[in-house]
Amino acid sequence: MTTAELREILSQVTTRIEGRSLDSDLEADLNSEFPADGAVTAAIFTACRDAIAEGWMCNREAGGIRYGRVIKADSGLGRFSVDVVDMNEVVGPYHRHPQGEIDLIMPLTPGATFDGRSAGWLVYGPDSSHAPTVAGGNALVLYLLPYGAIEFSRS
Repeated sequence: MTTAELREILSQVTTRIEGRSLDSDLEADLNSEFPADGAVTAAIFTACRDAIAEGWMCNREAGGIRYGRVIKADSGLGRFSVDVVDMNEVVGPYHRHPQGEIDLIMPLTPGATFDGRSAGWLVYGPDSSHAPTVAGGNALVLYLLPYGAIEFSRS
């Protein structure tokens, strides 16, 4: 798995959502067009697992979370950056999404949740914030951040 191959898979999603508002309608559309058990989502999940096994994804660690930005924001992916985290029964650092955040939740442990949600897409609108939380086991979460914008704080 290479960054270029991951970019190609993700472009199937980003070309469909580029320019859309980050809101509940987008979340519903993502879960309908790219369901958790669908081919595109399965390809993203496999790509992430392969890249982690190869050592170039989630190659940093802090606070029990493996993470990393794998693609910087650019026009080829609708100005979204791509980050992936590997979390196991942990609360991550509090942060704000100035432009919003689109998450793809990929449980490694059956039943694992991210912010109370199971496998699939979760959309946070502009100016939202949270302390990302994985419960019930281990999960990978892929973040699409418009313009790569994220602000970490203490809350």
